[in-house]
Amino acid sequence: MSAVPVRLGLRENAGQFSLLVAVNAFVGAMVGLERSTLPLVGRHDFHLASSAAVLSFIVAFGAAKALTNLTAGALAQRAGRRRLLIAGWAVALPVPLLIAVAPSWGWIVAANALLGVNQGLAWSMTVVMKIDLVGPRRRGLALGLNESAGYGGVALAAGLSGWLAASFAARDVLVVAGAAIAVIAFLLSVLFVRDTGAHVALEQARHHADDDGKAPSLREAFAKATYRDPALRSCSQAGLVNNLNDGLAWGLVPLYLAVHGASVGEIGLVAALYPGVWSVAQIATGHWSDHVGRKPLIAAGMLVQAGALGLLALSSGTLAGAAAAAVLLGLGTALVYPTLIAAVSDAVTPVARAPLVGVYRFWRDSGYVFGGLLAGGVADALGYGGAITLVAALTAASGLWVLYDMPSRPPTADTVLARGGALGLQTAGVRGEPAA
Repeated sequence: MSAVPVRLGLRENAGQFSLLVAVNAFVGAMVGLERSTLPLVGRHDFHLASSAAVLSFIVAFGAAKALTNLTAGALAQRAGRRRLLIAGWAVALPVPLLIAVAPSWGWIVAANALLGVNQGLAWSMTVVMKIDLVGPRRRGLALGLNESAGYGGVALAAGLSGWLAASFAARDVLVVAGAAIAVIAFLLSVLFVRDTGAHVALEQARHHADDDGKAPSLREAFAKATYRDPALRSCSQAGLVNNLNDGLAWGLVPLYLAVHGASVGEIGLVAALYPGVWSVAQIATGHWSDHVGRKPLIAAGMLVQAGALGLLALSSGTLAGAAAAAVLLGLGTALVYPTLIAAVSDAVTPVARAPLVGVYRFWRDSGYVFGGLLAGGVADALGYGGAITLVAALTAASGLWVLYDMPSRPPTADTVLARGGALGLQTAGVRGEPAA
């Protein structure tokens, strides 16, 4: 039996790509289960009075996920993408059990540290594997589909868990649904997902033959993505601030709405609207960035997010105001989220992709740590409105940083060729390729 030929492209790898989309939906659902319920569990089941104490689970989650992203990117070339994906789901299996038997909030924090490891391994690998499969031409669209699936899972799980928690104990909902998701995703990864190392080698040989073909060390990748390369450092800071405000939306907004009289079901609706809009819209925004470039969408998205948070602060916790802010925040995040990873991938070679995306995701998910600490501490000192306003200002500053520091990078030659037309024919001539 002959081996299946290795080809790059979305259509050419539709089966594996679709499977990875489904797996990433499960990754998102694991987090979505907590979006509308876990802060309320901290208040009601464990009687936590401090917002900082409640948001400690987000700090643990963010720290674990950020560090896992960093190590996963460095390990991906050596250990293989598929093995790390499976390991991520293996780590998720005990999370529902820990939540079920937790005698104190510390157990919930520990469970979320494991959940962070799961997300760091599983989401990182589904992202990188999809980029591997499609090659350079439709990278933005591929990442839009990936993030849409993940945050569609977040939205669906957030809405359903909030709805079910109105009739059943919130912790029971988390435990049963979390166990089912972890087991199914683990089995899918073990039985059906294939590694993408051959696709990386093909893209490296085809598009980067003059490169030395060596992945950078962790130290080299960290320096490049943190401060040396303007495109990468702009992406890293924007990703961090994006997840800083996402941590606020996850941990503080349910408490903000509850103190203004919202029911669990209403909180679940708002918690689902934000990632739901984000999920659907980023298919289009990821594809759009392939045509207009990454920088305009990233800068605009950060400024839209800032406006959404400002609206939320002014809403005084009303359901209509919070829902409108959630929709606007989802649109802003859709402009930013897939575009940032595509921008990082544009700036690096295939063999450098996993470690440099890993560093970017380290900084991005460190935003949960800063968001949990900042939002919780400021909310205790100045109230919920003060915390939301401060994060809105930081988000606006991040968008301005992108406008100032990030180089404008036009669509790649491969993207232009994929579009066809006069510009594509000119580019083909420049590269010495026959015009179709």
